[in-house]
Amino acid sequence: MKAAFLTLGCKVNYYETEKIMEQFRLRGYEVVEFSEPADIYIINTCTVTNMADRKSRQMIHRAKRKNPNSLVVAVGCYVESGKEVLEKDEAVDAAFSNKDKEKLADLIIERFHLMAGERAKEQPEEMDHVKHRTRAYLKVQDGCNQFCTYCMIPYVRGRGVLKSMPVDKALEEIKGLAAKGYREVVLTGIHLSSYGVDWQKEKNFVKLKGQMLLELIREAAKVPGIERIRLGSLEPRIIVEEFLRPLSEITEFCPHFHLSLQSGSRGVLQRMNRHYTPEEYEEKVELIRQYFERPAITTDVIAGFPGETEEEFLETREFLQRIGLADIHVFPYSPRTGTKAAAMKDQVPPEVKKQRTEILAEDTRGYREAYSRQFFREEEEILFEDTVVENGVTYLCGHSKRYVKVAVLEAEAEKQDLASGKIGRVVVEKIMASDIG
Repeated sequence: MKAAFLTLGCKVNYYETEKIMEQFRLRGYEVVEFSEPADIYIINTCTVTNMADRKSRQMIHRAKRKNPNSLVVAVGCYVESGKEVLEKDEAVDAAFSNKDKEKLADLIIERFHLMAGERAKEQPEEMDHVKHRTRAYLKVQDGCNQFCTYCMIPYVRGRGVLKSMPVDKALEEIKGLAAKGYREVVLTGIHLSSYGVDWQKEKNFVKLKGQMLLELIREAAKVPGIERIRLGSLEPRIIVEEFLRPLSEITEFCPHFHLSLQSGSRGVLQRMNRHYTPEEYEEKVELIRQYFERPAITTDVIAGFPGETEEEFLETREFLQRIGLADIHVFPYSPRTGTKAAAMKDQVPPEVKKQRTEILAEDTRGYREAYSRQFFREEEEILFEDTVVENGVTYLCGHSKRYVKVAVLEAEAEKQDLASGKIGRVVVEKIMASDIG
C-alpha cells in the first residue's frame, strides 16, 4: 500500500507531517511523492490566509484527480476553520483535526479499510523515503495566547492553551534523529517564544526571558551527532541580553533569527494587537547584531492590513530599508472570518494590497541579494543536502549556518569528499537564488 503526503503552511506542519509519515512507515506503508499514484493521499492543510484555504482545497482536488479510487484525507488547521466546507466537498473522504494527529495513521487506515470494504492484506516491508537525512524539524511547543487581530491560529490550535514538550522528551526525540543520521535540528512551535510558559505560574513568556528555551538548546547541543541547532519563528520580545549572551556561546547554534514583524508602522501594529513598536523591534535587531556576527535576521510582513494608509505603508517600507534584514516573507492581508481584523472598517482594496505586496517583494529581492553577497569567496561551513542541475552543469548544494544556499561543482565536491548529508568547509563561489527566511 502506498501513502502520499503534501504539507502546506508553517514549519510545525512539516514536523507533524514527518511524524505521521513515520506512523505509516512503521505500519508497513510505502511513502511516495505526492505526484505519484497512491492509495491514500494526506494533505496537511493551512488556514492562515484565504489563499491558504484555497490552496488546501486545490491540493485535495488534485489528489482525487490523480486516483479517483484513493482515500483523500484532509488534516490540520483548515479542518478546524473550514469544517462545513470540507463536509460538503465530495473530494474529501475523511477529515481529522489537529487533536487527532497523534493517532492519525490508525484512524486513516481504519477509514481506508472501511472504504475498500475489506481487511488489510499482508503489508509490504517498511521502506524509507528519505534519501539523504540532513535537517529535521522538531515541534517542541503548541498553542498561542497572543490573539493578534488577524490570526485564526489561537482558535484552531488549542484556543490559547499552551503546551511544551518536556526537555527529557525532546532530548529523546533529538537522540533518535541523530541516530537516523540527521545533523541539524530545527526547534519549532506555534509560538516558540512561549516554550516552558505552561510549567510556570507566570503565563506571559516575556518575564521568562527565554530561559526555558535556552535550557533546551543547551541540552540539545550536547547530543552526539547533532552539529547544528536552528530555531523557528520568534516573537521580538524574547530578544533580551539574558537570552542572547549565553546563546552566542553555544557553537552549535545557527545565527539565524526569524523575528516576526508584520508591519513597520506603529499604528498598524497597534491595530494588529502586536505588543511592540517599530522602535522596539529595531532595538532587538541591533541587540542580536551585538552578539552575533552578520546574523541572518528574517521576518514576515503583511501588506494592506485594514486601515493601512499610504503614509503607514511608506513607514513600513522605509523602516525595512533602514534596518537591512536578510530576507522578508511578504503577504497581502487576507481577512479571516471570525477575527477582529475582518470586521474592521477601511478594508484596503485588493488592487492596492497587490501593488504594495509587489513593491515590498521587489525590495526584498535586493535585501536578499545584498545579504548573501557578503559571503561570496569567503570560507563557510555548509551542510550539503542535494544535487541540482543548472544549464547542464551539476552542483552539490547545501546551506550555511545562516541559511544561505551555496552550490559547489559536483566534480569539485568529489575532490573534497563532499556529499549529501555531510558538513564541509568551502570557499563560496556560487550562491543559489533562494529564500533565507
